[in-house]
Amino acid sequence: MSDLHKYDAIAIDGPAASGKSTAARRLAKELGLIMVNSGEMYRTVALAVVQNEVDPSESVAVVNLLEEIDLHCAVEKGHSVVILEGTHPGEALRSDAVNAVVSQVAAVPEVRNLLVAAQRELLNLGDLVMEGRDIGSVVFPDTPYKIYIEASEEVRNQRRRAEGQVDEVSSRDRQDAERKNSPLVVAEGAQVIDSSELSIEEVVEAALALLRDRGWFERKGESATP
Repeated sequence: MSDLHKYDAIAIDGPAASGKSTAARRLAKELGLIMVNSGEMYRTVALAVVQNEVDPSESVAVVNLLEEIDLHCAVEKGHSVVILEGTHPGEALRSDAVNAVVSQVAAVPEVRNLLVAAQRELLNLGDLVMEGRDIGSVVFPDTPYKIYIEASEEVRNQRRRAEGQVDEVSSRDRQDAERKNSPLVVAEGAQVIDSSELSIEEVVEAALALLRDRGWFERKGESATP
């Protein structure tokens, strides 16, 4: 990030079930940073779409709903939270119904514009580890701390099934990569980590190595070997 910014963002992107959420949580805990799961924000809007029986393919209807619901982002105990109508939705965000529509909802430009602005605002609160699908490419394109975590489709499908999810990652991949607004890409300057045959500890160590190489610890006045 530019020296004009008081705080910095570590951007972690990747497809569904690549391991980026777990890696981001571990990295944030290791470094004592705010952890932001941007996907939960899109899932919260998708949940509102499901609950209000709005057709996710009707972008005007989705935008109208967005103007009606009470949705805001905050940080609690070092983690970002999204509050919908006064409560955190919890496990409802992982439902099959939400999985089925979240990519469509996330493709609506007005949804992305609103949530990207909210994600950027969180940087005013402290250094962040933010994971998602367009963090390094759109939300924080100037950060030098960019990581893209991937894994084979077979491994990712296995992980989804182990979590009790029935959706195939190939469908999500296609929708996320082909959307016109903020598609899933490897951001310029991002280090790619293939987690297919790595433990989460090895993925986090690779991320820490990137931070050491790019001067994170010197900038923060910390040891390079946390």
